[in-house]
Amino acid sequence: MRLRAALEDAGIDAGADGGRTIEETRERYRLAAKATNDTIWDWDFAANHVLWNDALEQAYGHPLATLDTSGDWWIAQIHPDDRARVYDSIHAVIDGDGTAWSDEYRFHRQDGSYADVLDRGHVIRDSEGNAVRMIGAMLDMSQIRKAETALRQSEERSRTMLETIESAFAIIQVKFDADDSPIDYRFLEANPAFERQAGVDLRGKWVTEFAPDLERFWFETYGHVAKTGEPASFENYAKAFERWFEVKAVRVGEPADRQIAVMFSDVTARRDAEERLRTSEAVARENAERVQLALAAGAIIGTWHWDLPSDRFTVDEAFARAFGLAPALGHEGLSLEQVIATVHPEDRPGLIDAINAVITRGHLYAHQYRVRRTDGIYYWIEANGRVDRADDGTPLSFPGVLINVDERRSIAAERDRATAALRTLNETLEQRVAARTAELMQAEEKLRQSQKMEAVGQLTGGLAHDFNNLLAGISGALELMGTRIEQGRWSDVDKYIVTAQGAAKRAAALTHRLLAFSRRQTLDPQPTDVNRLIKDMADLIQRTVGPSIVVDTIGAIGLWPTLVDASQLENALLNLCINARDAMPDGGRIMVEASNMWMEGDVAKAHDMPDGQYLSLCVTDTGTGMTPDVIAKAFDPFFTTKPIGQGTGLGLSMIYGFANQSGGRVRIQSEVGKGTAISLYLPRYDGAAVRDEHDTGKTPVEFTESGETILIVDDEPTVRMLLTDALGDLGYTLIEASDSLAGLKLLRSDVHIDLLITDVGLPGGMNGRQMADAGREVRPHLKTLFITGYAENAAIGDEQLGPGMKVLTKPFAIDVLASRVQELMNA
Repeated sequence: MRLRAALEDAGIDAGADGGRTIEETRERYRLAAKATNDTIWDWDFAANHVLWNDALEQAYGHPLATLDTSGDWWIAQIHPDDRARVYDSIHAVIDGDGTAWSDEYRFHRQDGSYADVLDRGHVIRDSEGNAVRMIGAMLDMSQIRKAETALRQSEERSRTMLETIESAFAIIQVKFDADDSPIDYRFLEANPAFERQAGVDLRGKWVTEFAPDLERFWFETYGHVAKTGEPASFENYAKAFERWFEVKAVRVGEPADRQIAVMFSDVTARRDAEERLRTSEAVARENAERVQLALAAGAIIGTWHWDLPSDRFTVDEAFARAFGLAPALGHEGLSLEQVIATVHPEDRPGLIDAINAVITRGHLYAHQYRVRRTDGIYYWIEANGRVDRADDGTPLSFPGVLINVDERRSIAAERDRATAALRTLNETLEQRVAARTAELMQAEEKLRQSQKMEAVGQLTGGLAHDFNNLLAGISGALELMGTRIEQGRWSDVDKYIVTAQGAAKRAAALTHRLLAFSRRQTLDPQPTDVNRLIKDMADLIQRTVGPSIVVDTIGAIGLWPTLVDASQLENALLNLCINARDAMPDGGRIMVEASNMWMEGDVAKAHDMPDGQYLSLCVTDTGTGMTPDVIAKAFDPFFTTKPIGQGTGLGLSMIYGFANQSGGRVRIQSEVGKGTAISLYLPRYDGAAVRDEHDTGKTPVEFTESGETILIVDDEPTVRMLLTDALGDLGYTLIEASDSLAGLKLLRSDVHIDLLITDVGLPGGMNGRQMADAGREVRPHLKTLFITGYAENAAIGDEQLGPGMKVLTKPFAIDVLASRVQELMNA
């Protein structure tokens, strides 16, 4: 009847004409229900009637014959903790517009237990969208849940075991090259014991990253296991970790994964103990052999037997004489206190400790100490013996022999004294070598500086001529400005102002380049823009080589930076140009060219350089050239082809040393009568780009409305006047001082000061930096602008400046001064 009602609800005619169809449908329904383990249900919402198949009784024990078929009965069988949730989820679908529903919950069995079920249903709606029926299937998940729980518990037990065992465990993936040879491996998983023994978390890391020198044995062994599946068990020493490991390895997963599981233990302590045992046994054997040799040679001077339970010594007459005892006492028996009474007081504690140690936990005994003979003289003996024990380990007896080692000790002492004397001599020798090395390093630095000063000397004549020209331009322009102002011809004044300013800027540029070139301090290698360096050096080179020689400078677009000491590179470049000039006494052409170079294969080998990217700086001349013999000696120290007094012969030698220390090379190409090309190859620097300080923009300068107070300290009245007038025009309030004492007095007064502008070189006992530091003791936040005529970093380097401090190099433009002041005021 239940099946017939379901079919009728489904719209199947049960009349005579549809009998065959009903029977076929009934059969399909029966077979489908039988073919599945699911409990099938059909819920008619209007009648609140639920139709169940036979699986309900088979799976959960509820008899269909007496079953309450209402929807309320079904809901009541849901576990109380799940009921509200399931009720809400199913009605959310029924009351909404959905058609599919599923949920997991616990369903009450007839025996009182609950089954874990997965229930799914499909809502049937009428033409108006109202839910009228819901057909579904309930799957008993209890066995699946039990299996999942068992698997989870098994995994948890395995995890707990791996986390608590002392052996290290890891899953390793082996990497192979194109020839299927193992080249690396990494740790995919590891237990805590692995991390404890490794000291760090190595999961995910390739072993060559942290142990690049690991022995090939590990790669070959693990690779063999991963490829063949053959397990491995071994002990091996890992030099990279300085430890012994006991290892068992098996392949896991698919063969193509190349993964293995390894379990290993750090057995270093055990191996060390075994080694100590072997050493101890070797010593024991050596002692036994020595006793036998002593017996054969007559070197034994006495024997003893010590009964440990009774503490009774019996010795022979030779032993008694050796210890300065009456021979008769040796046969009567002695106590330990009587025996050691004649042992030297300094040796007695060590002897007692050695005896107690061998009785407590040892077997063989050997100890040297001094005893007093009957004539009162102490001499060295060696006692060798053994402790005999009962089966339970109880010490029973302690027999042994005495050997006279006094002469051997004397020889050893003499040897030690000679060794100490030799060690002292060696230490003194090392000190002398260190001192001599320091002297040579100082001499080398002096030679390097002398070479630089030689180049500076070459500049002197040209610079004097150029500065006279520049000063003539400045002086003449100013004089004509005065004349035109007196004449009232104001239209020409701007022209002379521009002329004077241009000449002053060119003079300042020459001064800065000369100061930077001639500085003495050794600078660390820095990323260097060689294009910029060549451009900045161009005027200096031209003035050095003179007007009869044309200097061409050729940079490269996209030129790589290089990591070098810029001052040494400048020195090298200038010396190469001076050498080129000297090779062209009748004039000629010098070309300075920078370019990028790839060195690979035969080209790199020909230049004796590793493969890689290099920056090439080449100086080419059209001079006399060099013969092969001269080229072969060109880099030798003190070798020169110049007349006596016109060169040290160190220029190319120092350039060669500079290039090699910078990781590069220097090469000469020359042909007699045609000229010479000398190339510096310097490695490409792959770090941060070189900052171009020439590209920094100017900060707009504005008139100040606040009238901040500035203290100006400078011993040059003209500079003070210019600073006061220029900053006064911008609205600042100015206070002046002519030396450090007057400036410090104002800084320590109650006068309000927003900014200190001071020259670095001041009279009055303090320089500008010292005065500013003293002023900051009472004005901790004092802002300071230092002005100096030296190279910017010579007196006050950027690394020495505190917060709120800047430096400005003379000469400077007024707008740069105003911009720097405004930056400090706004900081």
